[in-house]
Amino acid sequence: MATLGVIADDLTGATDIAITLTTAGFRTTVVLGDEGTVGTIPVPDGTDAVVVALKSRTVPVDEAVKVSLDALAALRRAGCERFYVKYCSTFDSTPRGNIGPVCEAVLDALDEPLTVVAPAFPANGRTVYRGHLFVGDDPLDESPMRHHPLTPMTDSSLPRLLAPQVSGGSDEVALVPWPVVDRGVDAVRTALEQARAAGARFVVVDALNEADLDTLARASEHLSVLTGGSALAAGLRGPRTSGPRAISLPDGPRVVLSGSASRATQGQVRHALAHGDGHRLLPSELRADFDGEVSRIVGRALEGGSAPFVVYATAAPEHVVDTADAPLMEEALALVAKRLVGAGVRSLLVAGGETSGAVVRSLGVGPLALGPEVDPGVAWMLAERGDDVLHLMLKSGNFGAEDLFVRAWKAGR
Repeated sequence: MATLGVIADDLTGATDIAITLTTAGFRTTVVLGDEGTVGTIPVPDGTDAVVVALKSRTVPVDEAVKVSLDALAALRRAGCERFYVKYCSTFDSTPRGNIGPVCEAVLDALDEPLTVVAPAFPANGRTVYRGHLFVGDDPLDESPMRHHPLTPMTDSSLPRLLAPQVSGGSDEVALVPWPVVDRGVDAVRTALEQARAAGARFVVVDALNEADLDTLARASEHLSVLTGGSALAAGLRGPRTSGPRAISLPDGPRVVLSGSASRATQGQVRHALAHGDGHRLLPSELRADFDGEVSRIVGRALEGGSAPFVVYATAAPEHVVDTADAPLMEEALALVAKRLVGAGVRSLLVAGGETSGAVVRSLGVGPLALGPEVDPGVAWMLAERGDDVLHLMLKSGNFGAEDLFVRAWKAGR
């Protein structure tokens, strides 16, 4: 029976933390939240942790809270006793949420007084110092996240970002600064208890490296609810020593479906195009002949060989489309995936959280199991589809080295 339940605000975030939990000794399963209604979660025998992948990062606050509470209830029915609210390591949110309202709703539902706020992911350059979130060498508000089309991040201070999102405002938000973290587990545990006694419910904790996150994980073992990016989960201790499942990628076209507009993914697209071929999606062409355009893309992709074929929305900043066209692009990429699988393709690399969710839902796959990690937070996954198995890599837009789209296909060969 699973004992740890995770509520993730998108699919690539769910796979990201599933990788971490698997490495930490948890046999982990990823399941999709079904359009906001999670009933009975299909939990394979021997599962230690269940990650529910929602699509709640940018939906209205009330909807995000509802689907998160639905997921929480389903996880409790599945036997989970400890919970983790997973959000992006760049704390993607609007002034109203959805991070604060969801975390507060989970605490209230469980009648828990306190949780930690820990988005740091040092392996990918996300660190927290004096409560300020950094992306590489830049404060969050000076990074490319400042210009995100849906959740522009114009402040690097996590306490300032979080305070307007929770009912008690700044009175409920505390900070454990790095000098305290550096003193070790007992110092952090004492700081957490002091914050609780002072009325805080949300404690931002600095972290500059993995050792800091391990300290925090040990200091917060008594908490029933954790919140953060995926890296904090590396400090949890699962019951097993086995890691991800070995895979052998099937032969066939190497197709990448990219709906992400992040700079990291744009660089990956350009690198892959220099080593293979591809097709850029244009909203105007999709509106003019949607089915015909999808058919042309599928035909070209099926002709591919050992080089990647990339179906992409953007490869440069000037390619970024109006956000109103995003659903059209996701629909097209999802249909391309469905037709490719129908034609026999059994491995796909998908870039972007919204795109990954659209593709996986169109394929109608069951629970996802972890394969080998290729880059921090990026791994191949095994997806059940009836009696068939698909190999999927579902990549967050900001993750992965520049050569990922070329190198990924070598991981399982």
